[in-house]
Amino acid sequence: MSTTEPVILYVEDDPQSRKLMSMLLKGRMKLPNVTILEDSENIVANVEALNPKPDVILLDIHMKPFNGFEMLTMLREIEVLNGTPIVALTASVMNEEVQKLRSIGFNGCLSKPIDLETFPDTLERILDGETIWRIFN
Repeated sequence: MSTTEPVILYVEDDPQSRKLMSMLLKGRMKLPNVTILEDSENIVANVEALNPKPDVILLDIHMKPFNGFEMLTMLREIEVLNGTPIVALTASVMNEEVQKLRSIGFNGCLSKPIDLETFPDTLERILDGETIWRIFN
């Protein structure tokens, strides 16, 4: 991981998941640059307004108005995000969905609920450029 604190964006509509991730990232991991969006409305404008730009984006897949697949497509068109890892977080990890996540261009997938013990290491590995598909059925 770089010497500067990573900038994290998490897009999640479930209040419990947002609270858990906030406690983990801001509280336990003491990361100061964390943005959590509660819906996917205006996702492009919201992401373009972020300064500094995120080093990693964590997307819930099952959201409205745009699902994770649609958000990924929109975010990949933002030039300043070229090379930014975008990782899916989902509670439903059926084989066909995982294949779709891979083929559409996600940089990895983490099943929910996230593992609080391994997540800090997992996040560091993602920031170091590793592609992680941590999926439990």
